[in-house]
Amino acid sequence: MLARPVLACAALAVIAMAARVNAQDHTEYDPADIQYGLTLYRSQCAVCHGESGAEIAGVDLRSGQLRRAESDFELRLVISNGIPGTGMLGFDLDAAEMTGIIAYLRNMNHEVDAATMGDAASGQAIFEGKGDCLRCHRVKDRGPRSAPDLTAIGRARAPGALRRKLLDPTGTLLPINRPVEVVTRDGTRVTGRRLNEDTFSVQLIDSNERLRSFDKAELREFNISIVSEMPSYEDELTEDELADLLAYLVSLKG
Repeated sequence: MLARPVLACAALAVIAMAARVNAQDHTEYDPADIQYGLTLYRSQCAVCHGESGAEIAGVDLRSGQLRRAESDFELRLVISNGIPGTGMLGFDLDAAEMTGIIAYLRNMNHEVDAATMGDAASGQAIFEGKGDCLRCHRVKDRGPRSAPDLTAIGRARAPGALRRKLLDPTGTLLPINRPVEVVTRDGTRVTGRRLNEDTFSVQLIDSNERLRSFDKAELREFNISIVSEMPSYEDELTEDELADLLAYLVSLKG
């Protein structure tokens, strides 16, 4: 007879715990995202809220206590939709910008690490030169298609994620971007980058930049690598060079 009340109490405990986690989902942020958020705040928010975040009566962004945005999810809604009946308008930010501005707002009382983001122009020179990134990646109309197109990577990926990618390509490799190799029934071996896959077929762009589609039932082998073909730049670039390269990638908005 006690089983049902016990289960009900357990369910309520889980719900309460989930609510607390949701309310406290802003505990850790990448320094690169925070610094990117600072640049966005200065260009988008400081005109009303001021550099200190306390220029509007009754609003102190540095306090860490935002009445309408206890969780990051709620803060995202406030930024996107604005607050009706007030001067707070909604902002149409891309995913990377939203990640950055939230990271900075949650860390306004902390010193921002200025070393994580550098000069975009210098970063472009590294991208096209020392980094040799155009050997695999494409930006606008330059470069091959053997690796993901980076033309708008600054809209899709936050600075922190991009920096982790530069330092640990394999550890941050998305499943869809894993290198693949197929062997057809006649023994032809094809390597490339997977574009799409379902239960019965796989589509990829091969090493010669040709679009290929294969029926899985017709393949002798279908192998997926978990090791990225992209090199790590942790020991190849200095911290300043990494900061410049990151700034260039963040600037790529399509």
